[in-house]
Amino acid sequence: KARPDCCEKMSKFQDWALALIPLSVVVAAAFMAMHNIPALWVPCGILVTVSVFAFAVTDRLIDQIKGMTLKAGLYGLDINKKGTPQGEDKIPESLGIVPATVHMVVVIIFQVYYYTAAGLNREDSAWLVKLEEYNAALAATIFMVFLGFADDVLELRWRYKLILPTVASLPLLITYAGSTTVILPNPFAAIFGRVVQLGLLYKVYMGLLSVFCTNSINILAGINGLEVGQSYVIACAVLIHNLLQLSSESGSAHLFSIFFLCPFVATSLALLRYNWFPSTVFVGDTYTYFAGMTLAVVGVLGHFSKTLLLFFIPQIINFLYSLPQLFGFVPCPRHRLPKYNVQTRLLEGRPDQLNLVNLTLCITGPLRERTLCILLLVFQAACCGLGFYIRYSPIAEIFYED
Repeated sequence: KARPDCCEKMSKFQDWALALIPLSVVVAAAFMAMHNIPALWVPCGILVTVSVFAFAVTDRLIDQIKGMTLKAGLYGLDINKKGTPQGEDKIPESLGIVPATVHMVVVIIFQVYYYTAAGLNREDSAWLVKLEEYNAALAATIFMVFLGFADDVLELRWRYKLILPTVASLPLLITYAGSTTVILPNPFAAIFGRVVQLGLLYKVYMGLLSVFCTNSINILAGINGLEVGQSYVIACAVLIHNLLQLSSESGSAHLFSIFFLCPFVATSLALLRYNWFPSTVFVGDTYTYFAGMTLAVVGVLGHFSKTLLLFFIPQIINFLYSLPQLFGFVPCPRHRLPKYNVQTRLLEGRPDQLNLVNLTLCITGPLRERTLCILLLVFQAACCGLGFYIRYSPIAEIFYED
């Protein structure tokens, strides 16, 4: 039997309340970080305004464009609802193109404001984000969105999904003019020195980080809301870290990350509204590539790539657990999904499908899809909390200079 309307409304209210918890923490951190930095009040006020605008536009455009993707033949079936009427519905695919496009437009508009119209006083160089880094980030994400959409249309093989992020990161690698040094953890500092110049190897590392971020989000998927949800939680965690570091010597680098991620969080939240269970749109590889590259570029250009990886703990676990299938030691189907039980309407784990989704179900037992997604996102948030503990506790002295 269908649940009463009041129960459905209550469920949606609870979902939105959960979704807004990370954002509320970001807002609280923003007030704490910026109340002593008056120079940033106006730019950040404008940033919040355009981000709210980005949310509204994304929400409106998804509702309009999803019909166009259906007509173009870009749709999929919800395999996790196979054997039910919902499993026969054609669901518009590749809707990640909408938040990606809106994000890029809004970031460019804000860039124009920041550098030409009413930005910070140019004499205040401490808060002047480097234009070349801004453009490099834009070029890399735009390239990745294009390649991700091409993947959605052409259904490229896995081997090409390793190459695509590398190609997309080329604008970032070519135009990157920042430091190519790394600060080694204390145990290695006595042998190699505290600061090591990597040169070209640092750019290789940036390329590998881009490949990992894009594909790690892409392979931790398969249930409604998971791809967008994990990206949203990670982005909120990164924003909190940026705000905590805003008064440090690298404050301008973290400010760049804030400028880039605020519209990303807004557009992702709008997409999550449609992609949440029961999903009315699929995000496609366009979104996972876009989200992964966005997080990668802020981590690299914001000079906190080690901290970024702390927020990717579930993705690292999923990657390591998936290695036997990813490298062909174990047969790997295109969709490594759990089994849907039509009688119980629950998802059941498949021990032979090596990913975190199935591993969670094997540990907990059968779950509803919505409950499973919430559980995985709570785990994502908990791991981000662990990342903050590692970064800001005495343990950080082993890996960080201050």
